[in-house]
Amino acid sequence: MSAAAGGYLAGRVVLVSGGTQGVGAAVVRAAVAAGARVAFTGRRADVGDALAAELGAGGADVRFLMADVADPAQATASVEATVAAFGRVDGLCNAAGLTTRGTLLDTTPELFDEHIAVNLRAPFFTMAAAVRDMRGRGAPGAIVNIISMSAHGGQPYLAPYVAAKAGLIGLTRNTAHAHRFDRIRVNGLNIGWTDTEGEAITQKRFHAATDDWAQEAGHGLPAGRLAQPSEAADAVVFLLSDRSGIVTGSVIDWDQHVPGAYD
Repeated sequence: MSAAAGGYLAGRVVLVSGGTQGVGAAVVRAAVAAGARVAFTGRRADVGDALAAELGAGGADVRFLMADVADPAQATASVEATVAAFGRVDGLCNAAGLTTRGTLLDTTPELFDEHIAVNLRAPFFTMAAAVRDMRGRGAPGAIVNIISMSAHGGQPYLAPYVAAKAGLIGLTRNTAHAHRFDRIRVNGLNIGWTDTEGEAITQKRFHAATDDWAQEAGHGLPAGRLAQPSEAADAVVFLLSDRSGIVTGSVIDWDQHVPGAYD
């Protein structure tokens, strides 16, 4: 967590979906460091409880909410549980994601539905519940959706993922437009290749990667390395905070490559 983001969320209540690992866990840590009270969801109680205990031991007010946000009822309930615990929700980061591989030709209807459920439907209903709380209180709020550079087109083996994430771009902008006069700002980050534990599992499962996959991948990138979750988390904190001003409906390409540019 960079010192630049310290205190940006002082007194705010932030909910992070998919906060037990990767970028989501980094956002939880960054939001706590920035002064927020934080609730976060995940499907692994052992990991969630451990993270909450660790941050709580440092004096943070953090709650782990066991939830599978692919289920709309659980996505909605996670917001309701946050409001019950803290009285409101001021900021939301949708970081839960699924990257299981599939092409146009080998993706089953079941796999397609799984991607839609996690990568598109979950943010839809989590945002709906959060916006209801914000509007009900007549209070401003901020939402950040973790999207993907692959939403620009992506790799052939990410067909259902790309479909869902591209949909999330449209949903982000639609929600931002619909609730701009409610003073609820909604933005997205198109995350590039990031060094997370989930990505390590994916690389080994689908691409026969070795333990040094991240270092090898970084050699061919402009920065000489993959992005780090903490860097994305700093951007999320900025967008959730008042320091990002009036910006809404923006989907930021957060990557080392420039879409549409060629050598």
